[in-house]
Amino acid sequence: MFPNPKEANKDGLLAHGGELNTSTLLEAYLNGIFPWYNEEPILWWSPDPRFILEMEDFKISKSLKRVLKQNKFTIKFNQNFKEVLIKCKTTHKKNHKDTWINDKLIKSYYELHKQGYAMSVESFLDDELVGGLYGVVIGKVFCGESMFSTVSNASKVAFCSLFEKLKQENFDFIDCQIYSELFANFGAKNIKRDLFLDKLKKALI
Repeated sequence: MFPNPKEANKDGLLAHGGELNTSTLLEAYLNGIFPWYNEEPILWWSPDPRFILEMEDFKISKSLKRVLKQNKFTIKFNQNFKEVLIKCKTTHKKNHKDTWINDKLIKSYYELHKQGYAMSVESFLDDELVGGLYGVVIGKVFCGESMFSTVSNASKVAFCSLFEKLKQENFDFIDCQIYSELFANFGAKNIKRDLFLDKLKKALI
């Protein structure tokens, strides 16, 4: 059992330790908690504020609209889940030296995927996987985890395709966890943790 997510410290750290298995991960996401760490022990987070993208706030820049009109990429869902995680790991490590995406995490999220709780979106160019993202699905919320791109705009196009799919399926919002300029440009915003938890609870009904 996790502590009340409202008990996290000012940096958002709620707990440490435990196992990175499917039951623990599901309990975490159902309570607005996510893992993020480089080395053991596992660190569990519940930041305040929380960064989310509500469906009505989604927007696309003029330059990205031009890219979308080119139909340059072929988009697929859940065809290469594990490979997307591995690409996220290698791309992030190349750019930042360290990454929270380790072999244990890949195994755990792959198990979530096989149980229907995690999904990936993939961008292909000439039959090569050049961009994508993955996340956890709980109720009507998509909890974004990581993305990668080896070709300009590949992951952004994947994200736009994800949004359209979630919109069609009447999802409530996308949890982007913490602020990033990339998702701010798509319309994501910070909200208080209490409000986030209320929205999450309603999305799980």
